[in-house]
Amino acid sequence: MSASGGTKAIVAALGANLAIAVAKFVAFLFSGSSSMLAESVHSLADSGNQGLLLLGGKKAQREATPQHPFGYGRERYIYAFLVSIVLFSIGGMFAVYEGYEKIKHPHEIEAWYWPVGVLVFAIIAEGFSFRTAIKESNEARGSLSWKEFIRRAKAPELPVVLMEDFGALIGLVLALAGVGLAVGTGNGVWDGIGTLCIGVLLIVIAIVLAAETKSLLLGEAAGTDQVEKIKSAVVDGDTVTALIHMRTLHLGPEELLVAAKIAVQHDNTATEVANAIDAAETRIRAAVPIARVIYLEPDIYSEAAAAAGADPAKTPGGAPGNAPPTASDGTPDTSTDSGH
Repeated sequence: MSASGGTKAIVAALGANLAIAVAKFVAFLFSGSSSMLAESVHSLADSGNQGLLLLGGKKAQREATPQHPFGYGRERYIYAFLVSIVLFSIGGMFAVYEGYEKIKHPHEIEAWYWPVGVLVFAIIAEGFSFRTAIKESNEARGSLSWKEFIRRAKAPELPVVLMEDFGALIGLVLALAGVGLAVGTGNGVWDGIGTLCIGVLLIVIAIVLAAETKSLLLGEAAGTDQVEKIKSAVVDGDTVTALIHMRTLHLGPEELLVAAKIAVQHDNTATEVANAIDAAETRIRAAVPIARVIYLEPDIYSEAAAAAGADPAKTPGGAPGNAPPTASDGTPDTSTDSGH
């Protein structure tokens, strides 16, 4: 896994969650708090999730094979999607069930100082993990807001760890509130309510993660800034006069496929066209280094054919019945794909 995959953040979260899971389970054994049981399962599930992310990063590094000619980069997306399933089923649904049972059959919390002490320790440990995730994410997100970063990030690990740590901190606060109210009022129902709230929180986070990783699994285009860099790199105004249309696709977080139809001079020889394509590929890779798989199809742009053509796959110029917009230099310009 590359540095951008957030390995440091994953390892920090794994270490914190394993320690917290043990501490929470010990506190549950001494106090009988359902919030502590739900939180211990939550931390255990989170530890498993970080293990899945590390495993996905390792598997994604395998070399391409004849059966998988584009490599295994999407393994990282698959394992990130599995994380959302684990978080929903083991973390969220278990907490909802445990909370319901505690509300239905409440009992007082014994040795309240155990869960309170462990929760304070857990908040500190999770805060350290969350701080590490934020620090690594800041290096990757640039000027994007946190919401935009989570939605647009092509490497799934950092958004997953961020949301897990954020959910864990909120869950710990809910657990502390539930235990505190149960101890203060002598009514164990509050402990069950806190547990139920933790379950709902985890389910919501799992659904958000599932939606985002599903989009990555289906295949996302390059980001808008990368598309603009590719467009600028393709056309040199001499051998390649225009970009007719283009499609991009992430084969993995750090591997991009670019397929485009480019306009060349009508009187170019085959050697000149081949050299023009090679030069365009070099410019694209220099502008966007993750563009590792590039297919460029040369064509002769015809405005009349573009306007009259019914099949954009066969018509130089794009959409049926519409010539592409004209750029300021008089060459045809077309829209391109961008990320979500």
